Amino acid sequence: MVKIFDKIANRTRIGFLGAFLLLLLSYILTFISTNRVIEQNNTINHTNRIIHDLDNILGFITHAESSFRGYILSDNEDFYDDFKESVAKTDSSLKVLNELTRDNSIHQQNLEILSQLKVEKFSLIQKLIDQYAASHVIDRSLLKENFEGGIADKIESKVVAMQSTERDLWHKRSEQFTQYSGFIRFLNIASFIIALLLTIYSLFVFNKENKAKNEQEEKTVEFRQQLENRVDQLADLNKELIELRSLEKYAVTGRIARVIAHEVRNPLTNINLSVEQLRSEEPGSENSKLFFDMIARNSDRINVLVSDLLNASRTTELNFEAVAINELLDESLAAAHDRIELNQINVVKQYDPEICSISIDKEKVKVVFLNLIVNSIEAMEEKGELIIKTESKNSRCVITVIDNGKGMSPENAARLFEPYFTTKEKGNGLGLANSQNVIISHGGSISAQSELNVGTTFTISFNFA
Repeated sequence: MVKIFDKIANRTRIGFLGAFLLLLLSYILTFISTNRVIEQNNTINHTNRIIHDLDNILGFITHAESSFRGYILSDNEDFYDDFKESVAKTDSSLKVLNELTRDNSIHQQNLEILSQLKVEKFSLIQKLIDQYAASHVIDRSLLKENFEGGIADKIESKVVAMQSTERDLWHKRSEQFTQYSGFIRFLNIASFIIALLLTIYSLFVFNKENKAKNEQEEKTVEFRQQLENRVDQLADLNKELIELRSLEKYAVTGRIARVIAHEVRNPLTNINLSVEQLRSEEPGSENSKLFFDMIARNSDRINVLVSDLLNASRTTELNFEAVAINELLDESLAAAHDRIELNQINVVKQYDPEICSISIDKEKVKVVFLNLIVNSIEAMEEKGELIIKTESKNSRCVITVIDNGKGMSPENAARLFEPYFTTKEKGNGLGLANSQNVIISHGGSISAQSELNVGTTFTISFNFA
């Protein structure tokens, strides 16, 4: 399967790579074509500028001659100023043309001739102006030479020749560009068609690969779901095993407690009888009386401890009744109301409003809940948060009591339900043991999870009524 996926993936990569390269080539050709279009546009602009400047030269020379005539006829200095301005503009246009045609030797030669003709023309006009300014008389021969000498015709002929040459160059460049553009267009169309075919091929291969991938993912999801179900089953079995071990430990503890009670109470009874006998036979001193009282008091204490141990491991008698678990928890909270108010505990109720009733001994289970609530309050500092949650899970009624108190180490959490084990300074270590006894007697289970400096969570579960 992996080899098939690799083969399909390679085909897809090759197809997309080929399409990419062809499209890249097409883009490069388009870029080159665009540059050629820009060059062609620049060439057109260059040609238009040359032709335009040549027209300007003709116009400036014509305007200079008209200004000369106006000056002679009207003796107005403004016309003379116009003449000088036209000369300056003609020189400026010739400089611009010289720069524009620097790479064209023919144009350079023509411009040199045109400059000489321009100098001859303006020199002749300037002489006529100078004669008129000095004596208001014009040399007829010079005037005839200006109008009939043919310099203006030569200038116009040279300008027209240069414009014609520039237009011919532009037509040649246009033909070359048209041929090149046709070739580029052909390459672009061919590249696009090939890229389109490769893209279609790649999409076909990709769809095939994607279909196979989806089928494999569905199998993977199915396998993962089966694995998760197995893990859940193992977790349930492990939980049942832990409960069985708790029951077994509870039964062993009960047997040990009964043996200890039997072995301790018999000699304890003899000790008490002996003390009473000695007390009746010997009035004794004050010291003797003190010792007799001490023996009796400690014997009673041993008897109470043995009784507590028996109660913690003995199956209790239960009075079953159908009880609404949410109401029972509210009653337990009400019993601990003073402690909650004193420590400013925030109680968060997360009850399932539709949860069914359970069959329990109401008073005994109420004591269990009260014991858990009090333990949580004592584990928290002021303004802590106590969360009590009920839910239906795996056809059982589950109650969770969560606090954000100081928590316990894993070692202490593992011994939490052992008789006489306690982390409190004044505790006797039988509260949770008795609570476990009550819960187990109901066919339920109780467990605890705790993390140091984070909090503790107690989870209790019962069968529904």
